[in-house]
Amino acid sequence: MSRARLYQPDSATPFALSRSKVELFMDCPRCFYLDRRLGIARPPGFPFNLNSAVDALLKREFDRYRADGAAHPLMTEVSIRAVPHSHPDLDNWRNNFRGVRYTHAGTNLELFGAIDDLWRDVDTGELIVVDYKATSKADEVNLDAKWQDGYKRQMEFYQWLLRRQGLQVAKRGWFVYCNARRDLAAFDAHLEFRIKLIPYDGDDVWVEGTLAAIRDTLHAPAPPEVNQGCEYCRFAARSSGA
Repeated sequence: MSRARLYQPDSATPFALSRSKVELFMDCPRCFYLDRRLGIARPPGFPFNLNSAVDALLKREFDRYRADGAAHPLMTEVSIRAVPHSHPDLDNWRNNFRGVRYTHAGTNLELFGAIDDLWRDVDTGELIVVDYKATSKADEVNLDAKWQDGYKRQMEFYQWLLRRQGLQVAKRGWFVYCNARRDLAAFDAHLEFRIKLIPYDGDDVWVEGTLAAIRDTLHAPAPPEVNQGCEYCRFAARSSGA
């Protein structure tokens, strides 16, 4: 990792920090410190190319309705009184390398994250954060698993970022959850999905305190102690004989 991308405690330049790196801090402050301060990252995971394909196609599909100012049938089926929102910055906000950006004065962190979609409530005018998810499982999709708390924080972080743009953002966001079917007779060169819209009422109260904790961690001269709840920390400790 380039030294320019690492946190320098004595630098006056805002330090760019993505939504995923904030989630890394939530998962393990030590791994976060090693990554952002010392340039020692966790091993990379495998790319989710099928998920990315679903994401791209959903955006294209909702954009057709956005151009017409009309609700998508998935929205009307569950009585969501909203339409896909047109905003001049939407393309930037959905770009992984740009995203919605805000420099937090209290920490000098430039926070950013790329949203999937933005709808507008036709009654209140509030903007609705929308996140696309894709999976394949026999059971009906939901947000009940502990590991899905990260999905909820993701939604809340996007809501927080958009509010810092001076926008009126609804508390309720929606997950467009696509579940590839496994119960069909054959593949026949295509996947078929069941799609469920799941509401989630976000609460971004945790963000400010987390940013202060991130700043304090990055300013520390040494990383936090080994996190016994982190599999990466445990593996590194065993490998080093610690």
